[in-house]
Amino acid sequence: MEKVIELKSQWEAFKTENPKVRIRDAAKQLDTTEAELLATAVGETVIRLTNDFQDILKGVGALGKVMALTRNDYCVHERKGVYKNVTFSGPMGLAVNPDIDLRLFMMQWSSAFAVDENNRKSLQFFGKDGEAIHKIYLVETSDVQAYDALVNAFTAHDQHAVLVINRSKKVIEEKPDAEIDAAGFKETWLTLKDTHDFHGMLRKFGVTRTQGLRLAPEGHAVSITKESLKSILEKASETDLEIMVFTGSAGCIQIHTGPVKKLLQTGPWFNVLDPDFNMHLREDAIASVWLVKKPTTDGIVTSIEVFDKHGYIIVQFFGKRKPGIPENEHWRLMVNEIAIIAS
Repeated sequence: MEKVIELKSQWEAFKTENPKVRIRDAAKQLDTTEAELLATAVGETVIRLTNDFQDILKGVGALGKVMALTRNDYCVHERKGVYKNVTFSGPMGLAVNPDIDLRLFMMQWSSAFAVDENNRKSLQFFGKDGEAIHKIYLVETSDVQAYDALVNAFTAHDQHAVLVINRSKKVIEEKPDAEIDAAGFKETWLTLKDTHDFHGMLRKFGVTRTQGLRLAPEGHAVSITKESLKSILEKASETDLEIMVFTGSAGCIQIHTGPVKKLLQTGPWFNVLDPDFNMHLREDAIASVWLVKKPTTDGIVTSIEVFDKHGYIIVQFFGKRKPGIPENEHWRLMVNEIAIIAS
């Protein structure tokens, strides 16, 4: 408890001196975690929730329209909509809707809070490392009474239970290329049937994602520039092309499907600022961008994949598609044309 009181004092002093710094960045500067900072306000603006994460998420639909936020260090993905069709199979979950479209990995979820700060109510979920996994904010049309009822139903009995935090971050270790069965890897890539098989292929051959792109079959992974990425989004905006934007945290991948219209550069951040979808991409953290082609039973699927210097994926872009339907030809032609111009 003494540690919490000391951290609370440090956090209050920090906020006074740095009123515009966001809690995620403040946690790094204070050498703590966002979850631990939030926990210092339990009993004031924060309520500790139970770990019944699946049931809480299933109850969010009653709130009506909300804003879902999933982010990593370098990309923030905000999508407004209604939580419907939330289902789970063991620790794996889905929310499949035109607006709220999520892939959930519940084994990573560790704590939850209801936050009422600056007249803004939210549900916030954190991983074992104290980093935010997913947040749900009320908007003007949300049902506040339903929110209050949900919070009351899942308020934890022990509001001051100790947060167990493991801050050790997994480092991506890469084998030397010479130790990889490159021929077998390329052959397997060319016989892929589904984009979801890609991760299993990487694991089978013991390659990291960026190493796999380097070792890809001829023409199936091409390094492109950050400027090319921006050109692709600008062209999509100009032509009303519907695309898919995937951003993930440790325990959630959030997907936007639709147009991206209003694009704006603000310092190092490249932004999409549409009524129901916002994306904030930290451009100066991008180490590499790849145009990737994966065979499927529906034909080639083309993605743009963005990585940081440690090899972690920041964000992915696809043309709008669903299983059983071939890729949008306009997307494929557009990204290939821009990649050729840039090369």
